[in-house]
Amino acid sequence: MRVGFIGLGTMGRHMAANLIKAGHDLVVHDVRREAATPHREAGAGWADTPRGVAEATDVVFTSLPGPVEVEAVALGEDGLLAGLSAGKVYFDLTTNAPGLVRRLHEVFGAQGIHMLDAPVSGGPRGAESRRLALWVGGDEAVFERHRPVLEAIGDRPCYVGPIGAGSVAKLVHNCAGYVIQTALAEVFTLGVKAGVDPLALWKAVRQGAVGRRRTFEGLIDQFLPGTFEPAAFALRLAHKDVGLATALGREHKVPLRLANITLEEMTEALNRGWGERDSRVAMLLQEERAGVEIRVPEAAIRRVLEAE
Repeated sequence: MRVGFIGLGTMGRHMAANLIKAGHDLVVHDVRREAATPHREAGAGWADTPRGVAEATDVVFTSLPGPVEVEAVALGEDGLLAGLSAGKVYFDLTTNAPGLVRRLHEVFGAQGIHMLDAPVSGGPRGAESRRLALWVGGDEAVFERHRPVLEAIGDRPCYVGPIGAGSVAKLVHNCAGYVIQTALAEVFTLGVKAGVDPLALWKAVRQGAVGRRRTFEGLIDQFLPGTFEPAAFALRLAHKDVGLATALGREHKVPLRLANITLEEMTEALNRGWGERDSRVAMLLQEERAGVEIRVPEAAIRRVLEAE
């Protein structure tokens, strides 16, 4: 397939290289011409503008820093819109704003061009080794037709839903990671200041229930199906545990902002009379505030797990 790739930075350079290795006829562009040297030496063509990339290829990928750069490449003078013709396909691999993605989809769609968002996750090592997730939003039939070229970039292309769905999934994933990062910093400073060696602490907690379980699998048993009884671990007991941890923080003068917010959530849930329900029942408070009810049939969850 004749493939265009724009953006040869930390992630893009590896993804473009993997497209060459997979045998695709590649044309590349970057604001830094020297960034393309390895790709050109491996047989890729060069275009001076995004428009030139679009005119020379059937499908174009962009991997750029953010929404401002994507909009400029897509709609600017000598941009992709000026070079793509009806029937061609544009995948944006950038971590992007869903609103911009949907607007670009509308603009390109008016010209008969398929635009899909396909942000990636796996970091530079994953991009290099092809151990990379791609979360795709847009026309599912277009996604399926281009699965082989997507699989040349990453081993886990996944169709998420309509245009923008991939970008939403990526933002949920990344934000969760950084919130967890903040929580880990908080509790580890507590543990170390309370007298435990950091290596010993790390070795210990990674063997616990939380340490052994993949992050998002904590949603499977209670939150997604909306089933909080019988309790796997009662809210009143979890409240006691977090209360003890925050008291330890006060004793050692360690600020525990996230832990104290968590304790407040649990206290409100207790005051709803939910003490004997599963500890995750406190998550229903956020559903109320957000004005959304999340209920996934247990059979559907099992099918996803069995397919992995």
